Amino acid sequence: MKDIEPIIDVIPIGYSEKNIHGVKFGIRKSDFNKGKSIKVFAEELGGNEFISFNYYKTSTPYLKPCEMPENKVLDFLNAYSQVD
Repeated sequence: MKDIEPIIDVIPIGYSEKNIHGVKFGIRKSDFNKGKSIKVFAEELGGNEFISFNYYKTSTPYLKPCEMPENKVLDFLNAYSQVD
């Protein structure tokens, strides 16, 4: 897994859509604290799958998944970076 911060930075603020693993997701990204705190919520359009996490750009940046395993979020981000 590559560094996730550049991938998170590429996700546009607001609403966007992207195919991940052949599934179309609606993605909402919000930033807080002048970009130091980021919230991403992605949901499968027409399905039940979702991804939700916060990312904090502190002296030691960290990822905080919301009610899901961290590897699910990392897989989503890795796939996001590999899709046009």
